[in-house]
This record gives sequence, structure tokens and C-alpha cells, in this order.
Amino acid sequence: MTSLEFRDRLARRARRAKAHLTLSMLGPLEAYFRLLAHWNATINLTSLRLNEPSDEAFDRLLVEPLAAARQIPDASKAWYDVGSGGGSPAIPLKIARPALRLTMIESRERKAAFLREAIRTVGLAETTVLNERFEEVAGTSGNTGTADLVTVRAVKADPELFMTAGLLLNAGGRLLLFRPAHDASADPPGFARVSTVLLTDAPPAYLSSYRRMFHVEQTR
Repeated sequence: MTSLEFRDRLARRARRAKAHLTLSMLGPLEAYFRLLAHWNATINLTSLRLNEPSDEAFDRLLVEPLAAARQIPDASKAWYDVGSGGGSPAIPLKIARPALRLTMIESRERKAAFLREAIRTVGLAETTVLNERFEEVAGTSGNTGTADLVTVRAVKADPELFMTAGLLLNAGGRLLLFRPAHDASADPPGFARVSTVLLTDAPPAYLSSYRRMFHVEQTR
């Protein structure tokens, strides 16, 4: 796929999802996608086929984060992405919202190495990688209550996820869950659902936004 073909296709998919995409974002997004495809040949970063990518690959890896960018409050600054793996949604979302200070949490060393290379290749400012488990990061006293935003790509959001995210989030902070299906379950303790929106429709992908009502103190 040539650079022109890549950019035209991404622009078409973004228009379909009504996602904001500017000319200045195309280069960094293409650089990230091609680096991901290169590393994915030797490290399992995503199960999506990248050598001849489908529309689903474009949507899942690039368009969903772009569509999610408008759901982030303007006042947000400090942001943690959990289980960053192959870098989506974090890296495309950072490209769309460059003023955010991003910390990607990835416990697997080889995936953390990829994320560091992606930061260098794409040229992301104020972006770091922690090669640790989410629970370890959230349980560190210096991190408690410091986050305005936590993002997770989650098939299932269990109570432990909310509890751990609650340790990082300040009061009023947002937890954004990228999900393959709409979840109408009751709000977990200490959180209030702000919205659930459809990001892309083929296949459907949703973003659920929760506001932290009060800070959770860690108990032992």
C-alpha cells in the first residue's frame, strides 16, 4: 500500500465515523501504523492482519481513537493508558490530543520496547512507558489521585478494574473504556457513567465514559 493509498483510505474511514482528522495528523498516524506492522511480524502486538489491512484494522487501530478524542474533557492533562500493548488506542489518541501527558502502562517487556520505539519514531512529546503491572503503578503512593484520565481497551470491565483505576484518578477524573459491545450494567461504586457512544459501526465499537465521584483510598 502506497502512502497515498494509506492516507486516502484512512480519510475515508474517518469521515464514515465522523472522526476529526487533519493533514498534520496523517504523517504520524502512518508512521505508527507502518512501525506496528513491521514489529507485528515478529512480536504478537495485534491479531489484526496488517500486511494487507482490512477496514476493521483501520477502524480498530486508528479511527476508534480518533473518534474518541472528542469525548475527552478539555481540562484533562495527566493521562494513563492501561495495557498499551500495540499502542492503540493510546498513540493515535495522543496524536489527536497532543497536549495530554501520556503514560502507557505495559507489563510485557517486548511490548514496552515497541512502545518506546513508537514514541521515538512518531516523535511524541510528553509520553512515557512504564514496564509494570497496572496494580503496581496504581498502588505507588506518588501516583495516587494524579490522573485526569485513564483509558482501557476492555472486553469486560470487572470491579477490580474500576477499583484500581479509582486509585489513579482524581475526583472528577474520567475512565474511558473501549468496548466491542454496549454495556447497560449499573454504575460501579464511586463512578457515574457520563455517556456511551458508538465509535465505529463495522463491526460496532463503543466508548463508555465514567466520572470518578470521589477518590478511592487503597486498603490492605
